[in-house]
Amino acid sequence: MATLEIRDLHVTVEADNATKEILKGVDLTVKQGETHAIMGPNGSGKSTLAYSLAGHPKYTITGGTVLLDGEDVLEMSVDERARAGLFLAMQYPVEVPGVSVSNFLRTSATAIRGEAPKLRTWVKEVKEAMERLHMDTSFAERNVNEGFSGGEKKRHEILQLELLRPKVAILDETDSGLDVDALRIVSEGVNRVRETGEVGTLLITHYTRILRYIKPDFVHVFSAGRIVESGGAELADKLENEGYEAYTKGGVSA
Repeated sequence: MATLEIRDLHVTVEADNATKEILKGVDLTVKQGETHAIMGPNGSGKSTLAYSLAGHPKYTITGGTVLLDGEDVLEMSVDERARAGLFLAMQYPVEVPGVSVSNFLRTSATAIRGEAPKLRTWVKEVKEAMERLHMDTSFAERNVNEGFSGGEKKRHEILQLELLRPKVAILDETDSGLDVDALRIVSEGVNRVRETGEVGTLLITHYTRILRYIKPDFVHVFSAGRIVESGGAELADKLENEGYEAYTKGGVSA
C-alpha cells in the first residue's frame, strides 16, 4: 500500500529580503485509496505544502521528513519525485510554448512507465480520456496550456492525472476559477481515478463546493502553517457554517 508520510515539516521562503517560516511543523499521513481535504484561509500555508512536496526551489525545507513508501522524498529531484509517484495539479498551470499536449503527455507517460506507450493504443487512450473530460481532441495538437481558458487548463491537469495514475495526487485548489459545469466535469475525472483505489489524494481548497462532488475521508484545517484540527467529512460542514474565524482569531496569522 502506497503511503506518503509527512513528519514535523518546516519550510521557509525568502520574501522582502527576509526569511519567513511558512510551515511550522506539519504532520500528515496519506495512504493509498484515501482522500484528504486540506482547508484553510488564504496565507495559511496550504499551497506551500503542495509545492514543497513537489520540490519547488522557492521553498527551503528546514526540518522534518517526507517519505513515500519509505523512500526519502526530500533527497529526490523534482523529476525523481514525479517518477516515484507524486503528482501535482497546479492552481495556476503554466504555458509551455513549443511543446504539444500530445508530445508532453507521451513523454510524461514514458518517464513514469519506463517505456514508451505503443502509439496506436496510446492515441486511443488519450482520445477516450479527453472525451470523458469533454475536451476537444484537437487540443492534443496545441501547445501545452497556451491560449487555454482557466477551465481548459484544469481539465488538462486532470487529463494528466487520469493518464499517469500516480501513487499520490496533490490537487492544489483545482476548483478555483471553475464554473459549475467545469467543476462537475473535473470532479468526475478525479473520482474516476479515486475509484481505482490505487491513488492517495491530497485535495487543497478554500471552499466546500468541490467536496460536494469529491467526498473526503478526512478533513484537516490548516492555520498559521500547521494542521490545527482534523476530522471526517462533517468537519467541512462545520467550516461551511462557521468559517475559519475560530482558528485565526486571537492574533494567529499565516
